[in-house]
Amino acid sequence: MTVVEVNRSDRQARRRHGKSDPLDAVSAARAAQSGRAAGAAKGRDGMVEAIRTLMVVRRSARRDRTATINQMRALVATAPDDLRARFAHHTTISLVREAAAMRPRAGDTVGYATRIALRELGRRAHYLGDQIKLVDARIAPLLAARAPALLALPGVGPDTAAILLIAAGDHPDRLRSEAAWAHLCGSAPIPASSGKITRRRLNPAGDRQANHALWRIVLSRMSFEPRTRAYVQRRSDEGLSKPEIIRCLKRYVAREVYPHLRRAD
Repeated sequence: MTVVEVNRSDRQARRRHGKSDPLDAVSAARAAQSGRAAGAAKGRDGMVEAIRTLMVVRRSARRDRTATINQMRALVATAPDDLRARFAHHTTISLVREAAAMRPRAGDTVGYATRIALRELGRRAHYLGDQIKLVDARIAPLLAARAPALLALPGVGPDTAAILLIAAGDHPDRLRSEAAWAHLCGSAPIPASSGKITRRRLNPAGDRQANHALWRIVLSRMSFEPRTRAYVQRRSDEGLSKPEIIRCLKRYVAREVYPHLRRAD
Protein backbone atom coordinates (compact mmCIF):
# COMPACT_ATOMS: atom_id res chain seq x y z
CA MET A 1 0.00 0.00 0.00
CA THR A 2 1.19 3.51 -0.77
CA VAL A 3 1.49 5.63 2.36
CA VAL A 4 1.68 9.44 2.29
CA GLU A 5 2.34 11.85 5.12
CA VAL A 6 -0.50 14.29 5.90
CA ASN A 7 -0.03 17.50 7.84
CA ARG A 8 -2.59 18.73 10.33
CA SER A 9 -5.84 20.03 8.93
CA ASP A 10 -6.24 23.64 7.89
CA ARG A 11 -6.82 26.01 10.82
CA GLN A 12 -9.60 27.90 9.06
CA ALA A 13 -11.43 24.64 8.40
CA ARG A 14 -11.08 23.73 12.05
CA ARG A 15 -12.54 27.07 13.08
CA ARG A 16 -15.50 26.60 10.76
CA HIS A 17 -16.26 22.93 11.35
CA GLY A 18 -14.61 22.13 14.68
CA LYS A 19 -12.33 19.21 15.49
CA SER A 20 -12.98 15.53 16.10
CA ASP A 21 -11.41 12.25 15.04
CA PRO A 22 -13.96 11.66 12.23
CA LEU A 23 -13.45 15.20 10.89
CA ASP A 24 -9.66 14.79 11.01
CA ALA A 25 -9.94 11.45 9.18
CA VAL A 26 -12.07 13.00 6.43
CA SER A 27 -9.66 15.94 6.12
CA ALA A 28 -6.67 13.59 5.83
CA ALA A 29 -8.45 11.46 3.24
CA ARG A 30 -9.33 14.50 1.13
CA ALA A 31 -5.77 15.81 1.33
CA ALA A 32 -4.39 12.46 0.15
CA GLN A 33 -7.02 12.04 -2.58
CA SER A 34 -6.59 15.53 -4.01
CA GLY A 35 -2.80 15.30 -4.06
CA ARG A 36 -2.20 18.10 -1.55
CA ALA A 37 -0.56 15.47 0.67
CA ALA A 38 2.00 13.77 -1.52
CA GLY A 39 5.03 13.44 0.75
CA ALA A 40 6.40 9.97 1.42
CA ALA A 41 6.01 8.79 4.99
CA LYS A 42 9.11 8.77 7.18
CA GLY A 43 10.47 5.25 7.75
CA ARG A 44 11.35 3.93 11.18
CA ASP A 45 13.35 0.82 10.39
CA GLY A 46 17.02 1.80 10.40
CA MET A 47 19.89 3.43 12.26
CA VAL A 48 18.21 6.84 12.35
CA GLU A 49 15.30 5.42 14.31
CA ALA A 50 17.78 3.91 16.77
CA ILE A 51 19.46 7.32 17.08
CA ARG A 52 16.06 8.98 17.60
CA THR A 53 15.12 6.68 20.49
CA LEU A 54 18.45 7.31 22.21
CA MET A 55 18.12 11.06 21.66
CA VAL A 56 14.77 10.97 23.50
CA VAL A 57 16.61 9.73 26.58
CA ARG A 58 19.47 12.19 26.13
CA ARG A 59 17.17 15.19 25.67
CA SER A 60 15.10 14.43 28.76
CA ALA A 61 18.20 13.67 30.86
CA ARG A 62 19.83 16.95 29.83
CA ARG A 63 16.65 18.90 30.56
CA ASP A 64 16.25 17.28 33.99
CA ARG A 65 19.94 17.79 34.83
CA THR A 66 19.67 21.49 33.99
CA ALA A 67 16.55 21.81 36.15
CA THR A 68 18.28 19.98 39.01
CA ILE A 69 21.34 22.25 38.88
CA ASN A 70 19.08 25.32 38.84
CA GLN A 71 17.33 23.99 41.94
CA MET A 72 20.70 23.56 43.63
CA ARG A 73 21.67 27.14 42.82
CA ALA A 74 18.36 28.38 44.20
CA LEU A 75 18.84 26.39 47.40
CA VAL A 76 22.34 27.78 47.83
CA ALA A 77 21.04 31.33 47.39
CA THR A 78 18.53 30.86 50.24
CA ALA A 79 20.65 28.57 52.43
CA PRO A 80 22.10 29.48 55.84
CA ASP A 81 25.19 31.69 55.80
CA ASP A 82 27.74 28.90 56.15
CA LEU A 83 26.33 26.92 53.20
CA ARG A 84 25.93 30.01 51.06
CA ALA A 85 29.53 31.02 51.69
CA ARG A 86 30.70 27.48 50.96
CA PHE A 87 28.93 26.95 47.61
CA ALA A 88 28.22 30.45 46.28
CA HIS A 89 31.22 30.62 43.93
CA HIS A 90 31.44 26.96 42.90
CA THR A 91 31.40 25.96 39.27
CA THR A 92 28.65 23.59 38.19
CA ILE A 93 30.94 20.55 38.18
CA SER A 94 32.43 21.27 41.60
CA LEU A 95 29.00 22.10 43.06
CA VAL A 96 27.54 18.77 41.92
CA ARG A 97 30.58 16.77 43.01
CA GLU A 98 30.92 18.35 46.46
CA ALA A 99 27.17 18.37 47.18
CA ALA A 100 26.83 14.70 46.22
CA ALA A 101 29.67 13.78 48.62
CA MET A 102 28.19 15.62 51.62
CA ARG A 103 27.51 13.71 54.87
CA PRO A 104 25.06 15.87 56.80
CA ARG A 105 25.14 15.66 60.58
CA ALA A 106 22.12 16.29 62.72
CA GLY A 107 22.03 19.78 64.15
CA ASP A 108 20.20 22.92 63.18
CA THR A 109 16.91 21.84 61.56
CA VAL A 110 17.06 24.16 58.56
CA GLY A 111 20.76 23.62 57.91
CA TYR A 112 20.44 19.85 58.23
CA ALA A 113 17.46 19.69 55.85
CA THR A 114 19.21 21.96 53.35
CA ARG A 115 22.32 19.79 53.36
CA ILE A 116 20.25 16.67 52.75
CA ALA A 117 18.41 18.40 49.90
CA LEU A 118 21.67 19.54 48.29
CA ARG A 119 23.17 16.07 48.64
CA GLU A 120 20.19 14.38 46.99
CA LEU A 121 20.06 16.94 44.18
CA GLY A 122 23.80 16.53 43.66
CA ARG A 123 23.45 12.77 43.42
CA ARG A 124 20.58 13.18 40.96
CA ALA A 125 22.59 15.56 38.77
CA HIS A 126 25.57 13.19 38.91
CA TYR A 127 23.40 10.24 37.89
CA LEU A 128 21.86 12.17 35.00
CA GLY A 129 25.32 13.25 33.85
CA ASP A 130 26.46 9.61 33.79
CA GLN A 131 23.30 8.71 31.88
CA ILE A 132 24.04 11.36 29.24
CA LYS A 133 27.60 10.02 28.84
CA LEU A 134 26.28 6.46 28.48
CA VAL A 135 23.78 7.48 25.80
CA ASP A 136 26.44 9.52 23.97
CA ALA A 137 28.64 6.43 23.90
CA ARG A 138 25.78 4.50 22.26
CA ILE A 139 24.98 7.23 19.73
CA ALA A 140 28.55 7.92 18.59
CA PRO A 141 29.15 4.64 16.68
CA LEU A 142 25.71 4.85 15.07
CA LEU A 143 26.49 8.36 13.78
CA ALA A 144 29.94 7.31 12.58
CA ALA A 145 28.45 4.40 10.63
CA ARG A 146 25.44 6.30 9.28
CA ALA A 147 26.84 9.70 8.29
CA PRO A 148 30.63 10.10 8.66
CA ALA A 149 30.71 12.82 5.96
CA LEU A 150 28.12 14.85 7.84
CA LEU A 151 30.23 14.79 11.00
CA ALA A 152 33.25 15.95 8.99
CA LEU A 153 31.57 19.24 8.03
CA PRO A 154 32.81 22.29 9.96
CA GLY A 155 30.60 23.20 12.91
CA VAL A 156 28.65 19.92 12.87
CA GLY A 157 28.90 17.97 16.11
CA PRO A 158 27.28 14.70 17.20
CA ASP A 159 24.24 16.45 18.67
CA THR A 160 23.45 18.57 15.62
CA ALA A 161 24.20 15.68 13.24
CA ALA A 162 21.77 13.45 15.12
CA ILE A 163 19.02 16.09 15.01
CA LEU A 164 19.47 16.63 11.26
CA LEU A 165 19.44 12.90 10.56
CA ILE A 166 16.27 12.47 12.61
CA ALA A 167 14.59 15.24 10.62
CA ALA A 168 15.54 13.55 7.33
CA GLY A 169 14.57 10.05 8.49
CA ASP A 170 15.89 6.64 7.56
CA HIS A 171 15.00 7.14 3.88
CA PRO A 172 16.36 10.52 2.75
CA ASP A 173 15.22 9.79 -0.82
CA ARG A 174 11.77 10.91 0.30
CA LEU A 175 13.17 14.46 0.16
CA ARG A 176 12.65 15.54 -3.45
CA SER A 177 15.31 18.26 -3.51
CA GLU A 178 17.51 20.38 -1.33
CA ALA A 179 14.82 23.08 -1.52
CA ALA A 180 12.32 20.62 0.00
CA TRP A 181 14.87 19.86 2.72
CA ALA A 182 15.28 23.58 3.41
CA HIS A 183 11.50 23.94 3.73
CA LEU A 184 11.42 20.96 6.06
CA CYS A 185 14.01 22.68 8.28
CA GLY A 186 12.19 26.02 8.14
CA SER A 187 15.28 27.68 6.62
CA ALA A 188 13.77 28.59 3.25
CA PRO A 189 12.97 32.33 3.38
CA ILE A 190 9.40 33.42 2.67
CA PRO A 191 8.82 36.39 0.31
CA ALA A 192 7.52 39.43 2.19
CA SER A 193 7.82 42.14 -0.45
CA SER A 194 5.49 45.10 -0.75
CA GLY A 195 5.57 47.86 -3.33
CA LYS A 196 9.12 48.87 -4.10
CA ILE A 197 10.51 46.98 -1.10
CA THR A 198 11.84 43.53 -1.91
CA ARG A 199 12.61 41.42 1.13
CA ARG A 200 12.15 38.01 2.69
CA ARG A 201 11.21 37.09 6.22
CA LEU A 202 11.76 34.29 8.70
CA ASN A 203 9.99 30.99 8.02
CA PRO A 204 8.28 29.90 11.29
CA ALA A 205 7.22 26.52 9.89
CA GLY A 206 9.14 23.28 9.51
CA ASP A 207 11.04 21.14 12.01
CA ARG A 208 12.12 23.60 14.70
CA GLN A 209 14.72 21.27 16.19
CA ALA A 210 16.40 20.92 12.79
CA ASN A 211 16.19 24.70 12.39
CA HIS A 212 17.86 25.14 15.77
CA ALA A 213 20.60 22.68 14.73
CA LEU A 214 21.30 24.79 11.63
CA TRP A 215 21.40 27.90 13.84
CA ARG A 216 23.98 26.28 16.12
CA ILE A 217 26.13 25.31 13.13
CA VAL A 218 25.96 28.87 11.79
CA LEU A 219 26.92 30.43 15.13
CA SER A 220 29.83 28.02 15.46
CA ARG A 221 31.10 28.86 11.98
CA MET A 222 30.72 32.58 12.57
CA SER A 223 33.20 32.31 15.41
CA PHE A 224 36.00 30.33 13.73
CA GLU A 225 35.52 29.64 9.99
CA PRO A 226 37.23 32.23 7.74
CA ARG A 227 34.81 31.73 4.86
CA THR A 228 31.76 32.41 7.04
CA ARG A 229 33.39 35.35 8.79
CA ALA A 230 34.22 36.94 5.43
CA TYR A 231 30.62 36.43 4.29
CA VAL A 232 29.27 38.05 7.46
CA GLN A 233 31.54 41.07 6.98
CA ARG A 234 30.55 41.47 3.33
CA ARG A 235 26.80 41.28 4.01
CA SER A 236 27.16 43.62 6.99
CA ASP A 237 28.80 46.17 4.70
CA GLU A 238 25.78 45.78 2.38
CA GLY A 239 23.48 46.82 5.23
CA LEU A 240 22.03 43.48 6.33
CA SER A 241 21.31 42.95 10.01
CA LYS A 242 22.76 40.05 11.95
CA PRO A 243 19.44 38.08 12.07
CA GLU A 244 19.10 38.45 8.28
CA ILE A 245 22.67 37.23 7.76
CA ILE A 246 22.04 34.22 9.99
CA ARG A 247 18.91 33.37 7.98
CA CYS A 248 20.95 33.41 4.77
CA LEU A 249 23.66 31.28 6.32
CA LYS A 250 21.12 28.73 7.59
CA ARG A 251 19.88 28.33 4.02
CA TYR A 252 23.43 27.79 2.78
CA VAL A 253 24.15 25.26 5.52
CA ALA A 254 20.95 23.36 4.70
CA ARG A 255 22.12 23.18 1.08
CA GLU A 256 25.56 21.94 2.15
CA VAL A 257 24.17 19.31 4.51
CA TYR A 258 21.58 17.89 2.10
CA PRO A 259 23.81 15.71 -0.16
CA HIS A 260 25.47 14.11 2.86
CA LEU A 261 22.07 13.05 4.15
CA ARG A 262 21.18 11.45 0.82
CA ARG A 263 24.45 9.55 0.53
CA ALA A 264 24.10 8.19 4.08
CA ASP A 265 22.44 4.92 3.02
